[in-house]
Amino acid sequence: MLDDTLVIWGGEFGRTPFCQGDINDKKTLGRDHHPYVFTIWMAGGGVKRGFSFGESDDFAYNPAKDPVHVHDFQATVMHLLGINHERLTYKFQGRYFRLTDVHGRVVNEILA
Repeated sequence: MLDDTLVIWGGEFGRTPFCQGDINDKKTLGRDHHPYVFTIWMAGGGVKRGFSFGESDDFAYNPAKDPVHVHDFQATVMHLLGINHERLTYKFQGRYFRLTDVHGRVVNEILA
């Protein structure tokens, strides 16, 4: 079943590695949104098994190795679904746009 099914689990952002708020008050203690480092799990549908891709710095604050931009992620998912991300365009206010912008690329390193 996983040969034909792509499973993706993740969110649109990560969390900062630092706590914010009063450490003695669990109601106010938390971590803020963090768009620079986050995790997405992928399985099946043409993705390599049993490995991780990319690394953060020692503080989990910035990408340190093999960063994947959201446009790259979207291009890769569309590739796995059989869609050419460079042809998926729409016209808005006289200009053509792509979901993956002009620099999105398929992350071939994660493909089986």
